[in-house]
Amino acid sequence: MTAEYEAVKPPESELVIVTGMSGAGRTTVAHALEDQGWYVVENLPPAMLGPLTELMSRSQGSIPKMAVVMDVRSKEMFPEIRDALAHLTSSGVKFRLVYLNASDEVLIRRFEQGRRPHPLQGDGRIVDGITLERGITEQLREAAEIILDSTAMSVHDLARSVNELFSESGPIILRINVMSFGFKYGLPTDANYVADVRFIPNPHWVPELRPQTGKDKEVSDYVLSQEGTKEFIENYLKALEPVFEGYRRENKHYATIAVGCTGGKHRSVATTIELGRRLAQFPNVRVNISHRDLGRE
Repeated sequence: MTAEYEAVKPPESELVIVTGMSGAGRTTVAHALEDQGWYVVENLPPAMLGPLTELMSRSQGSIPKMAVVMDVRSKEMFPEIRDALAHLTSSGVKFRLVYLNASDEVLIRRFEQGRRPHPLQGDGRIVDGITLERGITEQLREAAEIILDSTAMSVHDLARSVNELFSESGPIILRINVMSFGFKYGLPTDANYVADVRFIPNPHWVPELRPQTGKDKEVSDYVLSQEGTKEFIENYLKALEPVFEGYRRENKHYATIAVGCTGGKHRSVATTIELGRRLAQFPNVRVNISHRDLGRE
């Protein structure tokens, strides 16, 4: 009797490419992924990306998860990364591109504290290297599926974010960060979608509400009871439904929705909390709520 064996298909490999600004936390991300069992390759020249992915595909599942860190330490070879990624796409290789970002002020402080020069500053200043690097990596930032802004993060916060992003298995879990902010402090650089709630009457002009925040029930009740607020939230949620379905089709896992008012204290905070509460009821959606500018006034 001839035994029949069912062919076991090796698990589909995952490829993540990590890039972005020097000093923004690429090493922290690499270590966090390595701790989760990812095979991590740092400072890979772009020309080696193709052969590395071929090796991964021939591994028959022995390298199920690979993360590649590519940055400007590759010097003049770094611009070739765009061609390397285009080649992966044309070859049908699926990958996720993660871009690490931070404000110029924070990057400068980190380099000064570490007493290390920026890899592109040459004989100039740290800020000169940062400016040059932003120009070189701008197209990668625009193409990235995930942008992590570490401006206000400690290394532990960043590692925790990475763990939340890449630790799940099973159905695609969409991780949605709903963030309140104040327009007077500038737009969040990592926002995929921006909602403006300055059309809502401002609790700042109500004396008893002014010292409170959108986390307080009195302010929340005031904001959510204003004409048009609940309709805005309902319609915004409906508009996001096809977006989330498209994310799943395109194998995208993460997005930041930024909700802004003038100072980021009342209207945006209350709306963010309500929007996050409602989004958390969507299937296979994990929501994180943050308030970028709360407490700055």
